[in-house]
Amino acid sequence: MNTNIIKIRLLFTLVTLFVVNTSCSQTETIETQIAWDTWGVPHITSTTIEDLFYAQGWAQMHNHANLILELYGSSRGKGAEYWGQSKLQNDMLIHTLGFEELAKEWETKQDSEIKTIYSSFIKGMNAYAKAHPDAIDQKNKVVLPLTAQDMNMHSMYVIFTRFIGGNDLGRVQQWPDMGSNTYAIGPKRSASGNAMLVQNPHLPWWQEFLFFESHLNLNGKNMYGTTLVGFPGIAIGFNENLGWSHTDNTIDNADTYELELKDGSYLLDGKRTAFKTSSKTIKIKQKDGSLIDHKIPLMKTIHGPVVNKTKDKALALRMVGLDRPNMLLQWWRMINSANFNEFESALKMAQIPFWNVMYADKKGEIFYLFNGLVPKRNHGDWKYWNRIISGGKSKDVWTEVHPYADLPKVKNPANGWLQNANDPPWTSTIPMALNPDDYPSYMAPQYMPFRPQRSARMLLEDESITFEELVAYKLSTRLEFADRILDDLFAAVDASDSKKAKEAKVVLENWDREADIDSKGMLLFFNWARKFNVRRSSNYSKSWNIKNPNTTPDGLSDPKRAVELLETSATEIKTKFGKLDMPWGDYYRIRYNGKNLPANGIDGSMGVFRVAWPGGTDENHMYVGGGDSWVGVIEFGDTVHAKVLLSYGNATQKDSPHNGDQLELFSKKELRDAWFTEEQVKANTAKVEILTKSGFQEKE
Repeated sequence: MNTNIIKIRLLFTLVTLFVVNTSCSQTETIETQIAWDTWGVPHITSTTIEDLFYAQGWAQMHNHANLILELYGSSRGKGAEYWGQSKLQNDMLIHTLGFEELAKEWETKQDSEIKTIYSSFIKGMNAYAKAHPDAIDQKNKVVLPLTAQDMNMHSMYVIFTRFIGGNDLGRVQQWPDMGSNTYAIGPKRSASGNAMLVQNPHLPWWQEFLFFESHLNLNGKNMYGTTLVGFPGIAIGFNENLGWSHTDNTIDNADTYELELKDGSYLLDGKRTAFKTSSKTIKIKQKDGSLIDHKIPLMKTIHGPVVNKTKDKALALRMVGLDRPNMLLQWWRMINSANFNEFESALKMAQIPFWNVMYADKKGEIFYLFNGLVPKRNHGDWKYWNRIISGGKSKDVWTEVHPYADLPKVKNPANGWLQNANDPPWTSTIPMALNPDDYPSYMAPQYMPFRPQRSARMLLEDESITFEELVAYKLSTRLEFADRILDDLFAAVDASDSKKAKEAKVVLENWDREADIDSKGMLLFFNWARKFNVRRSSNYSKSWNIKNPNTTPDGLSDPKRAVELLETSATEIKTKFGKLDMPWGDYYRIRYNGKNLPANGIDGSMGVFRVAWPGGTDENHMYVGGGDSWVGVIEFGDTVHAKVLLSYGNATQKDSPHNGDQLELFSKKELRDAWFTEEQVKANTAKVEILTKSGFQEKE
């Protein structure tokens, strides 16, 4: 045989073998799977959106099955039917706001892609419940099966009753400092020349406010981050090119109107106007297991649904966003973006009605947006609209919202950094890059509390920020309020003849002005500061001023009172604990899922960036109730470098080892590595599940 022919055939055989082997290898690597790491984080790999979200639904149920069923059952407006009288008020609110009907309307209007995402996510959750019935408490099985309508109703419940309408409905008063922190550091201020981002939402450590961490890989595209339990996708996240975070913004996009009643109608422009009335009957489970009917009267006005009514008055609530059914699709577009232009295109969808956006990317771009749907109002300033509005004037019933172009935003500021700690948009940079006079006076208020002042100070004092320094800033428990006021308090004590106050002053002079577990003096200062009332502007001799936003307020308007409060505080602490310099962590504790650990931080009113607000007390201790939930510190270099923490762990199932397993890190003020690359995931995988026709099966 000709030698050349032999060589050609041999070459063909080798090429064929290479192609076959490569094809087999690709089949193995792209098989839909969940690699569970040692922190209980699912790293999901797939080639289709359907399988990706099926897997995420399965994974969420794996970690949170009972919580999800409780949340969905409540958001369905059938909590009283499933679990009894205690859920009645919540059911009444859901039906009063018309979420069941709105969910059906949304389903007809939603983009086909979000429908696919919802359908796949729900299928994954139902499949897990079917495959693992023993994981579900008997009382929660009544909620099954879950539907896409449940997904819509749950998102409505969380977004509208907890955020947009939360203040108006009085449903955000159970914690003292709901909010978040975020930073974007540009190349000009970064020691490495890489842009960096801090993600740090502050929410309660319970129920619908808990976050779920996951890593999604769709056709080789890495997406990492977190979303609220029961939601598909990623709402705060990053990929290989960019990332973003959210904070609660000072946006007024819900209004409560007080209506005057006359002869069964309400007055509008001096004329009687009829309510639109209907009713709904729900069931209430009795202690013996039987069900009784309960009729809910429903009333609507041109302002919105009536949420409260007396003989002479009615309150109606108007909210933005009821016409935006593709909110979660916008988050999906954001996490799939590869650059700023694509990301901004997603923002322009204007489906997310709330929350600031802070952004950084691999090219060094940083960006802040006062995101949300701000009603277009034809008159009035912030003070006028941030109250209960008289419902008698039709001119006060807004119908449009401001477009994206109208919203305050800053890109690549001259100072090289951006921050937000729930302050209005004007102080996202210091010196300020945004002028409030360039926007409608109702757009946002003007103030800068101590937490954002501390936030800005840490960046202002560092011309070249390293990744490690940024982590330290995120975890800082230094009190800006202490730095601002102690000199004035000490001067007042020196001018007095109080021995108790002078003894307390010595402790405060030796205190490190931090709220770490071993900080001696924090308990005394905390007790004094609560009595002083940090938020009351009249307590200061120099009021807050927008011309000096990060150095005011200052001084004591009543030094004598301040000393008297210190005397009282010292007496209380010494009487109760026998000393004034008790370490903060001995008093402030983390009590969660059987753990009892020393806590650091406090609520942000005192200017602490590491927020951990109180959620309960007993005779000798105070306990964390919320605050730092998800923390992500990300550097966008040639490869992504990220440290993260989900404070309370990534699971709530009673038997899960990840229910509270990250609290030790929280107590020590430490973060953990985000395992983002294929090599990192493989090195830290605890188990792998492979998708089969009957759900996921553990790989041997």
